[in-house]
Amino acid sequence: MICCEATELPDLAVTLYGLTNCDTVRKARRWLVDHQVSITFVDFKKQPPDRELLLRWLKHLPYDSLVNTRGTTWRKLDEASRKAMVDQASAVELLLAHPTLIKRPVLEWQSQLAVGFSDTLYEGFFS
Repeated sequence: MICCEATELPDLAVTLYGLTNCDTVRKARRWLVDHQVSITFVDFKKQPPDRELLLRWLKHLPYDSLVNTRGTTWRKLDEASRKAMVDQASAVELLLAHPTLIKRPVLEWQSQLAVGFSDTLYEGFFS
């Protein structure tokens, strides 16, 4: 789980990015509802991230923290595609081609960005 200050992120509402059917995203959404945090949810399958969004996130996070190398999508990639991810530019291209590779959930709120979910991370995030 990663949390950081991101001074260029919008300070409006809480936005949660992920996949509707992802267990970790479901846990995060449940935590947010239980703690009465109103969110806008963006499903990567229905609304894939664009280059601008990925580059904004990557100004504040290392590219390898955004790529889920433990998931099904990564395992299904051919070896050449996996080995081609060597820097931020190649990671962005891979994430644009395969949005389900993005580690989830990604949470934006008040100039902060968090990747992943745990009770502790979210408690600290909203304290």
